[in-house]
Amino acid sequence: MMSSLFSVFDPCSGIFNLPLNWLSTLLGLVFLPYMYWSSPTRWVLVWNKITSTLYLEFQVLLGVKFSNFILMFVSLFGFIVFNNFLGLFPYIFTSTSHLVVTLSLSLPLWLGYMVFGWINHTQHMFAHLVPNGTPSVLMPFMVLIETISNVIRPGTLAVRLCANMIAGHLLLSLMGGAGVGMGTVLSFFLVMSQILLLLLESAVAVIQSYVFAILSTLYASEVV
Repeated sequence: MMSSLFSVFDPCSGIFNLPLNWLSTLLGLVFLPYMYWSSPTRWVLVWNKITSTLYLEFQVLLGVKFSNFILMFVSLFGFIVFNNFLGLFPYIFTSTSHLVVTLSLSLPLWLGYMVFGWINHTQHMFAHLVPNGTPSVLMPFMVLIETISNVIRPGTLAVRLCANMIAGHLLLSLMGGAGVGMGTVLSFFLVMSQILLLLLESAVAVIQSYVFAILSTLYASEVV
């Protein structure tokens, strides 16, 4: 019996058809106790170095007075990268491959930016709709274009992360299913190709987490 290629993205488990696969989003909490050891491991030192670098980079964009927001964006990066990485392991559900998760991350952030910006910096928000040096004839069109580009931001953030996670997992599933009935030589090349693809997906997991966090920070820097 053939199963759907998208069955790996089904959040419902086989236990009374309950959506228990969403519990995989909490697996990142398993790694937190290692950060409180008296003698940290090498992985903890690497993670601390990554978060410190991100903190300094986000601080340049937001400034010192918004340090609380910087911690939020670093935590956002950590949440996404843990879910992306854990989804590469067998039998672990990738929650970031669903729009319901990615849009739940991007939409509240964008709404918060808009409410904060239009209430506290109204003139600054209006000025963003017309870039400097725009001819008077093109100003109505630029306002329309900038408004549309601003409105679709949460959607582009969500779809970018979701689509990249889906594409990699689908390709791994297709290559794994193609190995049935192959010879020894072809199976060897198939396994090597999957290993290389898995390394690529590991890089994509980090890159997409960074892109999501840095774009969220850039959007926030426009309204502060």
